[in-house]
Amino acid sequence: MKFSETRVDVLKTKDGLNLDIHIWEPEAKPKAVLLAIHGGLVHAGDYEIPALYFKEKGIATVAIDMRGHKQDKIYIKDFELFVEDTNDFLQWSKKAYQDIPIFVMGHSMGGLIATHLGIKYAANEPRLKGYILSSPYYENAIKVSPIMIPLVKLFGKIIPKAVIPGPDLTDLLTRDKALTDRHRRDAEIGLRSLKPTMRFGAELLKAQKWVKENFSSWNHPTFAVVAGADQVADYKESERQFKSMDPKLITYLFHKDNYHENFFEINRQETFDKIYGWMGSIVSLG
Repeated sequence: MKFSETRVDVLKTKDGLNLDIHIWEPEAKPKAVLLAIHGGLVHAGDYEIPALYFKEKGIATVAIDMRGHKQDKIYIKDFELFVEDTNDFLQWSKKAYQDIPIFVMGHSMGGLIATHLGIKYAANEPRLKGYILSSPYYENAIKVSPIMIPLVKLFGKIIPKAVIPGPDLTDLLTRDKALTDRHRRDAEIGLRSLKPTMRFGAELLKAQKWVKENFSSWNHPTFAVVAGADQVADYKESERQFKSMDPKLITYLFHKDNYHENFFEINRQETFDKIYGWMGSIVSLG
């Protein structure tokens, strides 16, 4: 197992796909479970670093490789498939860890998926105790020509598998150079992609629009960590949405110098410590 997992399982989707489940478990019965959703173009093994931290705290982490990923071009027919797969993953987690509290953790596109999940499928799910959202991809911050956004929407319909031209973002994800090097190695062996397709981009834009229209329905305990030097997801849009919440439900951590990947950043220990403290304020971790 490449990413220090305890074990690997498989989630079978309704349309017959097999999605790998990466599982990091403590030796004793977990005190809580993190259901982790990775970002766009990457893979579930990216959760290794936070998972090993929380494993030492007695908390399990489970993460699936989202459909359409771990391949040269990232393609998805419909964003809703991500959300349906994640809801199926939630049901798998509830059965695998009965009577153990579950928290959803989503980074970037994973935060966008988690937000859809929490409004559409899990609005009143008693087993879910809260959401941890890192740099959610609510608005694009990637530097592209202004005409590219409407073109992506159009080409997503007529040439859906064409690749969106754009910059290589690898050096803009974390200030930790060792992890940047790891990202490049992952790309070389096909775990990460640098080629989002037009349909993938169009579906993300549609999903972002839906969040803007429906975020007022979000009523979950939330730990949000937002990066002030993010050049992938517009932190101002995330900040706007989180500050619209009931203050009793939101814990907001802003790292003004962080790049996009808070869980890979040089100050990640501080972030993990604060997440652990927040979780302990909701459920007993003693």
